[in-house]
Amino acid sequence: MNKIEITTTQNVTVEYELSSLISRCVAFLLDVVILTVSGLIIALIVQGIFGRAADIVMYFTLFPVIFFYSLAFEHFNNGQSIGKKALNIRVIKADGEKTHFLDYVMRWVFRIVDIYSFVGAVASLGILASSKNQRLGDFLANTVVVKVGKTERMKLQNLMRLNKMKAYTPTYPQVIKMKEESMLIVKETIERSTKNPNYAHQKALELLVKKMEKELTLEAPKDKILFLKTLLKDYVVLTR
Repeated sequence: MNKIEITTTQNVTVEYELSSLISRCVAFLLDVVILTVSGLIIALIVQGIFGRAADIVMYFTLFPVIFFYSLAFEHFNNGQSIGKKALNIRVIKADGEKTHFLDYVMRWVFRIVDIYSFVGAVASLGILASSKNQRLGDFLANTVVVKVGKTERMKLQNLMRLNKMKAYTPTYPQVIKMKEESMLIVKETIERSTKNPNYAHQKALELLVKKMEKELTLEAPKDKILFLKTLLKDYVVLTR
């Protein structure tokens, strides 16, 4: 299991598990299936509507969909095609910078060499031989494909770099007795409830707050997210 540590532009180090060759191959095959099925559907619809002129219409509709599918999805869907999203993998910059359109273009252009010219042999060799599991397009674009979700871990000692808290006084000093893994759960719960404030994440937030109240023998304020953020900040200050 190869892993990579990436320091973001905010000087926060996040550890990712690199996507395996098998995961990338399965994601690619899923994309091929999706393109094939959607292509057939589009072809049938165009044929039914335009009849003899269908070939010309498909040239301006179906061809762009197939040709630009990978580039468009990765650019507009945060580094994920439908296949990649299904496999929970994503394209990111290896240096922690934001992935730009030209980075995706570089990867997309070199699919011709990596994947199509030699039936994926070049890409496979590159991924297996590279320490960062990079194919040629990844290497030139300085990108990597990583697993997302539970595999992402931020090192708590680097959170201090997000804020300058030289004169900060901890509000809940008893939080020092918590384990780092518990505080990572706090961090992830905050992120998920903020990004996706649905019922499940809000319920998880409430349960976590009750758990922390019990563990630390205190009563949380009404603002649950602020409470958890304060606990996290206190922990970092007290354990630095």
